[in-house]
Amino acid sequence: MNIKCQFAVLFVSDIEKSKEFYTKVLGLSIKMDMGDNVIFENGIALWQVPEGHIIYDKITNKNDKKKNQKSFELYLEAEDIESINHKLQDNGVRFFHDLREEPWGQKTVRLYDPDENLIEIGESLPTFLQRMD
Repeated sequence: MNIKCQFAVLFVSDIEKSKEFYTKVLGLSIKMDMGDNVIFENGIALWQVPEGHIIYDKITNKNDKKKNQKSFELYLEAEDIESINHKLQDNGVRFFHDLREEPWGQKTVRLYDPDENLIEIGESLPTFLQRMD
């Protein structure tokens, strides 16, 4: 068996709103745009699932109490975390927490996308290690 990870898919409720967030706020580049399905250069994809699809029926089941419980975090890295934090603030994103230094020394910020998916942006490992020297 040879299974390979191609990209992570986030299900979104409004593809245009999410596409704008990921391109303009986070600065991701689109590799392929197929309307309701967008793939970014970095291996993340967005999908606005059409009504009637089995996934749509399962994720929008109002009787399923687990539907809104998020147990997933999208982790991204950046060189200049302070500049990114300012850009996020300027764009009025909703933060899980503002820029902070983790117990192991890495600086991170966590925020929500338009569909309340949790995103962490951490300074890259080389940047973190250089700062720790």
